[in-house]
Amino acid sequence: MSDRYAVIGNPIGFSKSPFIHGTFAKMTGQDLVYEAIEGPIDGFSGRVDQFRTEGAKGLNITAPFKLDAFAYANELSESARRAGAANCLKFEGDRIIAENFDGIGLVRDITANLGVKMAGRRVLMLGAGGAARGALLPFLRQQPSELVLVNRTLSKAVALAEEFAGCGPLIVSGYAELADLAEGYDVVVNATSASLRGEMPPLPGNVFQGAELAYELAYGKGLTPFLQAARAEGVAKLADGVGMLVEQAAEAFVWWRGVRPSTAQVIAALTVPLS
Repeated sequence: MSDRYAVIGNPIGFSKSPFIHGTFAKMTGQDLVYEAIEGPIDGFSGRVDQFRTEGAKGLNITAPFKLDAFAYANELSESARRAGAANCLKFEGDRIIAENFDGIGLVRDITANLGVKMAGRRVLMLGAGGAARGALLPFLRQQPSELVLVNRTLSKAVALAEEFAGCGPLIVSGYAELADLAEGYDVVVNATSASLRGEMPPLPGNVFQGAELAYELAYGKGLTPFLQAARAEGVAKLADGVGMLVEQAAEAFVWWRGVRPSTAQVIAALTVPLS
């Protein structure tokens, strides 16, 4: 019998995970089936319990269940613990092991696929929500010269910085104060939800000056206002989050199966032109 895996979310019809993991399985000759589960909003634990009794080996988690998955697990990786959320579970008997590969996948897309070094560079991250939280530790492990975290609600960014104190050169700022800090960033990452609403974060005009990469975590939206602004300022490379999506899936796949799939073909298949 094939090993069973799935992604759980609500809604779930949009998920690319079955295509991604199905392609990975064919590439690597793995005997598994991968499905999409629409979990009840107030019934995450019960639905996962059922899936485990059916012999499931692992589970990807998408909105709105990443906090539920974190609470459901009985073992946490450092990445999951630091993020306060889980995007992947592995089931081994009574062990329910939680991981968070979002930030790791983002770093791999930036450094391996896009060829942009983060070590010794100035990095600006917009937003202090769940996406930013999951990326902070992987970003700091790249040893940037400076990682600036900017958020509308400064207290939220300050609280995050306190949690990650000692992990690296993390600076917090509000948008109004950002102009005074901006001396040119090498990498600018939009981890806010603004682009999902077709909006632009309130950035000062000098933020993109000299930047090598502007990265939009939202994917499949084309040239968002954030990316439009970056292009207008002459940023050399623009990217959306499709590479992050595929790379975090690859991290989950190798964690589950012990073999790393190639990601280039899948990223190409899912890429929406930035135009």
